[in-house]
Amino acid sequence: MSNYEPSYSCVEPKFSAHEVIDQLREAYWLECPDINNNGMPDLIGYGLTMGEVYWYKNPDWQRILLANKIKMPVGMDFGDITNNGSPDIAICYQLYGPKGTIIDPDPEGGKIDWLENPGNPNNETEEWQRRYVGKAVGMHRLRIGHFTRTDRWQILGMPIVQVEGVHAVLPVLLFTEPDDIYSATEWERTVIDHTTFRFVHGFEKKKGLIPGSELDSVMLAGEEGITWMYYDEKNEKWEKVNIGHGELGQFSLTGFKGSGDVGVGTIKDDPFAFVVAAEPFHGNTITAYCKDSDGHPGDVKWNRIVLDVFGDPNDKGEGPAHCVMCADFDQDGEDEILVALRGPAPWQGVFYYKILDARKGIFTKWRVSEESASRISVADFNGSGKLGFATIGYSVVHYYETENPKIMVFNNEMDVKANKK
Repeated sequence: MSNYEPSYSCVEPKFSAHEVIDQLREAYWLECPDINNNGMPDLIGYGLTMGEVYWYKNPDWQRILLANKIKMPVGMDFGDITNNGSPDIAICYQLYGPKGTIIDPDPEGGKIDWLENPGNPNNETEEWQRRYVGKAVGMHRLRIGHFTRTDRWQILGMPIVQVEGVHAVLPVLLFTEPDDIYSATEWERTVIDHTTFRFVHGFEKKKGLIPGSELDSVMLAGEEGITWMYYDEKNEKWEKVNIGHGELGQFSLTGFKGSGDVGVGTIKDDPFAFVVAAEPFHGNTITAYCKDSDGHPGDVKWNRIVLDVFGDPNDKGEGPAHCVMCADFDQDGEDEILVALRGPAPWQGVFYYKILDARKGIFTKWRVSEESASRISVADFNGSGKLGFATIGYSVVHYYETENPKIMVFNNEMDVKANKK
């Protein structure tokens, strides 16, 4: 017997746009930690080539150089590694070799550092101390969390390519906090999988997906499609559940297949109710994977539903979709979907999808931004009690360079009173 009850009512999304900065010389990554612990989420943003990582301080969005001379910073995450109440960050860098693309990974690169937040509100320009974690060639995405244990911080790292080739099989690596995080030369490194994945571009963490466990798990989007990967504490082993195989019909034309980015969404009391994906790598197709019944994600049938196809692939075999995100913006207990499109216009900006009936694959959508978007970060930026979102434009040499890359914040102006329980 299913407890699933679809709802065909929805609140129209309404967000007020605020420009943080424009005319960025490069743009790629965005996160939203509350760096100075004032209860207002800030932004960390940067591009790939200049090695400069910036803090944009809420509410006036003052720009502060947080770190410099990081050779090609790529993915990052934040967490309180020092356990002192202030969010620190981990960042991977030095991906490309001399040719400047992923077809030429740096054999000495793929490094990870963690940067200690000074936690001094009276000196916001104080230097953040960098410390080495470890490396693996082609390191492209990472997440900080508790993946096999809760007593120590861990960093789960995912390369995208190997020296042997762009589509070579990849290692998934776990770095575990050492006894002394300040004096250690590196963190303990464990290869947890080295036979399954190729060309993984999307890599997202979420807590609450493993029944009865406090551990984090990850969703991977790569050539194999969408995979949920988690640690089974009882059997002391890693498990992999394939949700779907992704986009396969464009392979002969583009050379890419599978999935490029992934998010998992909640409906009522089910934290694993649906999965959304951008497909394939830098793709043009947005899909939702919906369960046909209640049950463990590995025991149900997942139906793949195409929500949108944004134009045809360009001469590089790429489309405009780069990031997807799930969150409950209208406070009805069900997550909505945001999709970031890098461009060019008309396939540029952010689209908002509302689920009306996940089992039948019925969704509705609105465009909520027309600015180029590489990444989306979700937070309550203005203290309204409602989730908004922020975006950074996409400007990466050899891939796509939008005309005027910006960081934007979109505050939630929706009337959600009727949805509050």
